Amino acid sequence: MVQFSKELLIVAFVCMLAGCRKSESKTEINPAVIGQVTLQMTDVMVHDVTNPPLSARFFAYTCLAGYEVVAQNDTAYKSMHGVLNDFPEIAKPALKEYSYQLASVIAMLETAKKMQPSGALLQKFQDKLIDSCRMAGFTDEVIAGSQEYGLAVSKQILKHAKSDKYNMISNFPRYEPTGKTGDWYPTPPGYFPPVEPYFKTIRSFTLDSSSQFRPEAPVAFSEDKSSAFFKLMKQNYDEHKEPEHKVVAAFWDCNPFALENKGHLMVGMKKISPGAHWMGITDIACKQGKTNFSKTLLINTSVAIGLMDGFMTCWDEKYRSNRIRPETAIRKYIDPTWKPFLQTPPFPEYLSGHSVISTASAVILTHYFGDNYAYTDTVEERFNLKARKFSSFLAAAQECGMSRFYGGIHFMDAIDNGQKQGAQVGEWVIKTLNE
Repeated sequence: MVQFSKELLIVAFVCMLAGCRKSESKTEINPAVIGQVTLQMTDVMVHDVTNPPLSARFFAYTCLAGYEVVAQNDTAYKSMHGVLNDFPEIAKPALKEYSYQLASVIAMLETAKKMQPSGALLQKFQDKLIDSCRMAGFTDEVIAGSQEYGLAVSKQILKHAKSDKYNMISNFPRYEPTGKTGDWYPTPPGYFPPVEPYFKTIRSFTLDSSSQFRPEAPVAFSEDKSSAFFKLMKQNYDEHKEPEHKVVAAFWDCNPFALENKGHLMVGMKKISPGAHWMGITDIACKQGKTNFSKTLLINTSVAIGLMDGFMTCWDEKYRSNRIRPETAIRKYIDPTWKPFLQTPPFPEYLSGHSVISTASAVILTHYFGDNYAYTDTVEERFNLKARKFSSFLAAAQECGMSRFYGGIHFMDAIDNGQKQGAQVGEWVIKTLNE
């Protein structure tokens, strides 16, 4: 069972208590509570070892649930009906007393509780939220109405989520490595089977198809020492792993499948996903920009949608090109003792998922906050990694991409072309949401 740290629960409670307030005409929720919800979701994802594409799916539907409540009550924001693929018109419950902001957060929590395998663990957080609102002066009638409202919207979102065909993936045949020279093969230490080989088959939020932004083909595999591929291998092999490069690689690792030796056992290191890291950056940006509740939820929803569709386009290419990882190739053709600085995640190499989703997220955040929006990324501090300062979201995305080269788990063309695809996805999401 996941153990939320005492310090984290205290911070969450204080944040909610300070944010749940009643004015003469309305009840309000501090926008920071939205970030607390995604943070709590992240802790459950770590507990469940949720894979990166699936994590993005959880974030997207959860944020959509909250956003649709906002769209029904704040005229400055429109519903995603008619905007996202097959997104239904969400019925508004007929209630007289409620806080739409509280209902929005409840909709998020109810959705996450049902979608995440261990989502029931979020109930403790939800109970504390309700208690803090009651202490801040929310009436029992407003709280009850808000809970009924949030649950009603969540049920409709969950029905829509069920229709995206993710639950049909288990009907596909088990994906097996081809065994062909130059193709992907499971890597140590876990030798895990490939993650989500059929993710491209589910419904996206904005894409025409998962291959809409198909990248140029990867550098062709070759054993020839004068070939372009061999040069890529040498780049990785000759990377000196300078201290700063190690810091960068570790900061952006975000590998939920990482293992460490504990005597004779291999134990999971419990790391967040790359999508969760960018949801954390979104929270930082919104707090720094002092965005109101409605806009905060719009931005979180936009980023989450970008994560989901970014993973879809990236995974479409991963299992098309099915390229070998540096670790496997270098050990076979250059040095059998070579090890990457980071553990290799369990899926094909091309494209770099971090490069795709980080660039997509950076493009979306830049749309809302502008170029050169300097901030300090503290997301990994609770995992004992020092905060890093960035001059812009795109600068952070660039570093994130390079971290995969520093870590020895991606070739450079997977990073460069991943960033190109990520930019296309981010721009497409913004275009779609603003048409």
